[in-house]
Amino acid sequence: MSPHPIRDAATFEVFRNAVSGLSDEMAITILRTAHSQIVASSMDFSAALCDASGRVIAQANTCPVHLGSIPEAMSAVLDAFGDTVRPGDVYLLNDPDLGGMHLPDIFAVGPVFTDEQELIGYSVTVVNHADVGGWAAGSMAVQSTSIFAEGVQIPPSRLVEAGVLNETFLALILRNVREPGLLRGDLEAQLAACHAGGEGLKDLARRHGTDELAVLIDELLDYSETLLRAAVTEAADGSYTFEDHIDDDGLGSPPIPFRVTVGIVGDALHLDFTGSSPQVASALNATASFTKSASYAAIQGALGSDIPANSGFYRPFTFVIPEGSILNGRRPSARGARGLVAYRIIDTVLGALAPVFPHRVPAAGDGGPDSIAIGVTEQDGSSAVLWDVLCGAWGARPDRDGVDGISPLGANLANTPIEELEQSGHLRIDGYGYLPDTGGPGRWRGGLSTFRDITILHPEVSVQIRSDRRRHLPYGLAGGGPGTPSSNILNTGTPQEQILPTKVIRTLVAGDRHRHVTAGGGGHGSALTREADRVLQDVLDQKVTLAGAARDYGVVITPTGTVDTAATQELRSAHHR
Repeated sequence: MSPHPIRDAATFEVFRNAVSGLSDEMAITILRTAHSQIVASSMDFSAALCDASGRVIAQANTCPVHLGSIPEAMSAVLDAFGDTVRPGDVYLLNDPDLGGMHLPDIFAVGPVFTDEQELIGYSVTVVNHADVGGWAAGSMAVQSTSIFAEGVQIPPSRLVEAGVLNETFLALILRNVREPGLLRGDLEAQLAACHAGGEGLKDLARRHGTDELAVLIDELLDYSETLLRAAVTEAADGSYTFEDHIDDDGLGSPPIPFRVTVGIVGDALHLDFTGSSPQVASALNATASFTKSASYAAIQGALGSDIPANSGFYRPFTFVIPEGSILNGRRPSARGARGLVAYRIIDTVLGALAPVFPHRVPAAGDGGPDSIAIGVTEQDGSSAVLWDVLCGAWGARPDRDGVDGISPLGANLANTPIEELEQSGHLRIDGYGYLPDTGGPGRWRGGLSTFRDITILHPEVSVQIRSDRRRHLPYGLAGGGPGTPSSNILNTGTPQEQILPTKVIRTLVAGDRHRHVTAGGGGHGSALTREADRVLQDVLDQKVTLAGAARDYGVVITPTGTVDTAATQELRSAHHR
């Protein structure tokens, strides 16, 4: 029994909000001090606090598919440095086989000591750096076939020792990347966030004492576990299987299957991914930790958005993730484009849960944010990497439409602002918006596709595209229609127009135009049960065309903008026949 027992529920609630706010303060520190566009604008980063044993205490409201991998990263750091941890240290890693996920995601881990030099925890940040070297700008080319082509590999390493930066180690990293100034700036943002988190955790130790702090942490983890287990017990015991696909591996493969059986017994979840694809030749391979992370994100999104995400949340889970599969690749498989795998894991897990929790699970969304990395080499030999992150749509939910132009569940990213892309002078954005008739039809309509038109201004650039959901469309639920396919079109509307693959790297020259379209989200429920007035409003909002209203919903809209009730009843009756 702790000599400082928790006094009341209010103490616990204040602590719960304090650590949650502290992790968000870490995230805000990164957001306000990062240098690269992919971090400062698209917000591809995460932050968390851990206790002295490496258990996650609190996570920022950042990128979910990063956060569930922190336990494995902490285990790797503790294995390497557990007996030699000192105040003022900071450790780095990105190696997927030693606690990391893929090479652009660099973990920074700072131990936290009290004023009496007692280790009480760790502050952890994860940043997707704009480039970490390798053969392709951005270090995430789907066409990579070995991790040795993807950039600098960092095993768990001490970057800062007792407050002293290892400049030689940092110089080695920076020499291997295309934009060393950006990487250094983003890394310094990570260190600043680790410092902010550490100072906040020290303050909590001063306020409560280390014994009560330990009790509060245990209580918080138990609280999350209890809430999740209670949510799981709402489902009937059983096994629920679902299969989804990625279109191809970018190297000409057939469709790549993702299969999961979710077993529910009492208050426990067992996820068995047996039957999923073996690891592929390209960079679409994930780590087991990343597969778990995506699974946690799916379950939290469906069952417990208000449950604190920490190591207690992970306790009800057990997994079977076959070694040597696309979900658990073996070294030296490439992992750079593994983000797409996370979004398909989420869709697959949610598909399995849909019949179990029909009032909570949405139809499939766009399949993950599509990313375009544009690499430029200047006349002086320096390099620049521009990231166009384009988020599309959520699938329809059981009680409302999908959301347009928003990050998918697993990412929490933001679309890259046009101004940031154009200020480089290397490209121009000619169009950006939604496309009508692209949301899957249903009683609740899926979110619309987002498009962006880009004209290249620089004499020559490399363009690397990662997208999907062209052949295997976002699924609808409860009778809702599927979403619409993504597309990449080069030189739209010209004699040189060309449909590009979903995953491709090309050299483009000044004057080339590229149109990218994300997939539209799936619908929920029969489209013939959508209220005619709601379809009319979609037409007025230019989300559905007159032809689409009649074709997909059986609703006839007059040229004056009203519903033709008699014609609608006749058309819907014909649809039913």
